[in-house]
Amino acid sequence: MKKISVFNHVTIDGLFAGPNGEIDWFQAVHDDEWNRYAQEHADLSHNTLMFGHTTYRMMKGWWPTPVARQMDPHMAEVMNNSPKIVFSRRLKSAKDEPHWKNIRVFHHIDLDELQALKRKESITVLGSGTIVQQMANLGLIDEYLLVVVPIILGKGKPLFKGVDKANLRLVEEKAFGNGIVLLRYQA
Repeated sequence: MKKISVFNHVTIDGLFAGPNGEIDWFQAVHDDEWNRYAQEHADLSHNTLMFGHTTYRMMKGWWPTPVARQMDPHMAEVMNNSPKIVFSRRLKSAKDEPHWKNIRVFHHIDLDELQALKRKESITVLGSGTIVQQMANLGLIDEYLLVVVPIILGKGKPLFKGVDKANLRLVEEKAFGNGIVLLRYQA
């Protein structure tokens, strides 16, 4: 069976976004060491990427742009060409565009549908706190890759709000000179 993973930046106080959904705080501490590691270990190229509606809009607004393709050509290639699933009640369909393609729209989280999908595809959930929360409570997430950024926001959106207790096993940890700590847990 394939797996469903979560990749998310979080603050020390467990937030994945600020009070208004802002995520600019995690860029403040990126440096060459972290960027090199992220490039070398970004293994999304064989995964289906999964987003909620808000994260989908942000990603679609950035990765297909010439600036994104120039700043990070490898990740832009992965993001633009990988299969994608967006959960949205508002979005009825998503058409392929020259630099943003392979998009399926799901209107709700269906346990049976996602378990069947998981047998065929490895999936990485990016951002999308409410999707993470719902899928965690359904026992669908196999792995959490958390990039802990050395910042406390004090207010914002908690990644695990309303998530039931789960025991996880730490399988990787790496600290960087800029204060970022990468933690990988398996369920």
